[in-house]
Amino acid sequence: MPTVPVSGRADLTDAQWAVLEPLLPVGKKPGRPRTWPRRALIDGIRWRTRAGCPWRDVPERYRPWASVYGLFRSWQREGTWARIFTSLQARADAAGLITWDVSVDSTVVRAHQHAAGARKRGICRCSRPATSRRTMRWAGPGAGCLPRSTCRVSSGRNRCRS
Repeated sequence: MPTVPVSGRADLTDAQWAVLEPLLPVGKKPGRPRTWPRRALIDGIRWRTRAGCPWRDVPERYRPWASVYGLFRSWQREGTWARIFTSLQARADAAGLITWDVSVDSTVVRAHQHAAGARKRGICRCSRPATSRRTMRWAGPGAGCLPRSTCRVSSGRNRCRS
């Protein structure tokens, strides 16, 4: 296949394409030749994943967006992308381009006071008596809880949200 001019700054170079091309799946059945070159479609897929835009916004230089999406989705379903990634990763590891160092950080991460069960101000708590014990004995359950905006009154008694 003749070289394709690199139209975008992140398109595959000829050297990168030479490494990637043997990893691509080969068609199983003879028939009509491809309408769009795979290199342009793969450049379109790479552009879309890098830009994070909708598929319809893929530039025309990468061929119709539906063809770009169709190739991406079919290879995703077949597991082709995972195989390509694994092969490229193994090749880079064999060349010593990947450092497999594991870094473990042992610092302590503290949560915000609200996430750590700190006292919540302004919330009615039935477990904290607001009046004396004598008043609570004669008034019945919930009498020690003063009505506030965070409490709802139901069936004549104050019930607090927890």
